[in-house]
Amino acid sequence: MEHEFFAACAPGLEAVLHGEAQALRLSRVERQVGGVRFVGAMADAERANLWLRTAVRVLLKLARFEARDADALYAGAAAVDWEPYLSADRTFVVVARSKESRLDHTLFVEQRVKDAVADAFRARRGARPSVSKESPDLSIHVHLFRDRATLLADTSGGSLHKRGWRRFQGRAPLAETLAAGIVLLSEWDRRSPFLDPFCGSGTLLVEAALVAGGVAPGLFRERFAFEGFAGHDAARWGRMREEARLAAAIPPRLVLRGWDSDPSAVAGALENALSAGLEGKVAIEAADARDFSPRRGWNGLVASNLPYGERVLDERDLGPLFDAFGAALRERAAGFRYALLSGDRALEVRLGLAPARVVPMRNGALDCRLLAGQI
Repeated sequence: MEHEFFAACAPGLEAVLHGEAQALRLSRVERQVGGVRFVGAMADAERANLWLRTAVRVLLKLARFEARDADALYAGAAAVDWEPYLSADRTFVVVARSKESRLDHTLFVEQRVKDAVADAFRARRGARPSVSKESPDLSIHVHLFRDRATLLADTSGGSLHKRGWRRFQGRAPLAETLAAGIVLLSEWDRRSPFLDPFCGSGTLLVEAALVAGGVAPGLFRERFAFEGFAGHDAARWGRMREEARLAAAIPPRLVLRGWDSDPSAVAGALENALSAGLEGKVAIEAADARDFSPRRGWNGLVASNLPYGERVLDERDLGPLFDAFGAALRERAAGFRYALLSGDRALEVRLGLAPARVVPMRNGALDCRLLAGQI
């Protein structure tokens, strides 16, 4: 059976996700604001959840209808056959957003859809599923735009940035999906050294290793929401996962190195690398980025989430740090490529670089820019 899906991503990563979806040979892929649309069977949604590195969730479109008032919203939600995705002994949550619509109170919208789902089950089965905001079996998304409602089921079961390998959070860690996007946008050849002078919890290093080794990011997750859908083919899913596992192979000579001035971050980053199956494949040390001095002739990639916003541990002026780091890059890393995530334009200038590409993106609630080029 053919379905319509929407793979959502963080702002700024739509082009990358579109390329990923095409490489995965998903059907009728269309780039949209906030993600990509594609059409296919449930097996395609499973592949998307397993392989897409920059998607935060894969949503299954269930219905679209006029919802000018609460009664129309309730009727449209109640008319959906929820039983393929939910049962009376499971839990669900409703997440709503509204734009340019009469029903603009999202909490009210969520409550009306909850009532419709619960009442539909009670009428058919004499029992209803419970609501759980913490760990629901199914998340139902309601998008209202100009009085038209779209109902979608989350096939992922929680954001896909939660790969499952992270053990150490650190201070304001970079989301795994955004880190993967930076790796892909950097145009790294997946063979030359990958260096992160501000590695924090090691997210960029781990995601770079997974990209280079063709490791499916979904392999680390214990469960996806679609595994609880009626008619889920567990045997097919098992084969899909096993094929992905067998295809994974980190290049044996790949150089992945990180540094951070905080010893606790270094210990945590090593713990994350170990959890991701990268024991002995990633080298991480305590060091000041002002002393960054990569081996001459490596001509690798310098990729990093530069200090700004919540990543700043105190109120110190970061200007001198950026001056010194920029000088270290220019003097000791000529010929290297770089992909640096920046949240402060005034500090960017102090690096003294002339990026060939600047990509606007969002890191959580922060507006950022990815600076990419060659030193």
